Amino acid sequence: MKTDHAFPLSSAFAALGAAVLFGASTPLAKALLRDLSPVLLAGLLYLGSGAGLALIRLMRDRGWRAPGMTKREWLWLLLAIVFGGVLGPVLLMLGLSHTPAATASLLLNLEAVLTALIAWIVFRENANRRIVLGFTLIVAGAVLLALPGSSQHLGLGHGALLIAGACLCWALDNNFTCRVSTSDALFIAGLKGWVAGIVNTAIAIGLGAHFPATPIVGMALGVGLLGYGISLVLFVLALRGVGSARTGAYFSTAPFIGAAIAILAFGDHASWLFWLAAVLMGAGVWLHLTERREHLGRSTRKDREQQA
Repeated sequence: MKTDHAFPLSSAFAALGAAVLFGASTPLAKALLRDLSPVLLAGLLYLGSGAGLALIRLMRDRGWRAPGMTKREWLWLLLAIVFGGVLGPVLLMLGLSHTPAATASLLLNLEAVLTALIAWIVFRENANRRIVLGFTLIVAGAVLLALPGSSQHLGLGHGALLIAGACLCWALDNNFTCRVSTSDALFIAGLKGWVAGIVNTAIAIGLGAHFPATPIVGMALGVGLLGYGISLVLFVLALRGVGSARTGAYFSTAPFIGAAIAILAFGDHASWLFWLAAVLMGAGVWLHLTERREHLGRSTRKDREQQA
């Protein structure tokens, strides 16, 4: 198995780091929407990711180096890009045009659920009761986190179905990316950024979007590099160690992190449901982290017994 010496984080904390960066990008992106259309902002975020990671990779390798992927890995990566970088964002933008923001936010939590279900059912990843309980607590917290801003009941109209389709695309993307997670994480994330950025920007221009002032574009590219680029690199590294289901569970704390930053930095109101969600999600992550340590502890004790 290949390793990335530039990212010596454990898999669990890599997943949490990805959640922190992606979660922080949400309130920042919301602020940028004052000057950018949603589709153009999505394109610039991904372009920032692709361009920044490509530069980092060139500096790391002191030039271009082939990723050394097999034909099968290229197929998995292509599927991940098509579903996660192209179809997912387009379905989300179409769904948002027909769905209230609060309902859309609630529906987006389907990504973590669908990621785990696909990992467990299709790819046969292991999941014990502790993992299932922790995941359930995280999802419950994410649902509660969406409730304070929700003033309408969850409907099953065209917009909701489109957003659910976007979540399914990203869930497939997560599991497809897991199949190539032993390859160069910088290359995987960078290529996703380039393709998704070019496609989304082209769609935005086709819809008549106009570019704002250069500083706004620069901020969007910077947020994209951190929230979508570096975050995805950490996500891939986490997939390598703990698989799609557990990585998805850790990553589902991103909405909580984004909401916390919105409260502290932007003065958003926090209801009692927010703090209840914080407790539930924290408990879920704790169950996953302690499960991993206990598993490693049992493995170490077993190895010592076999050596004795």
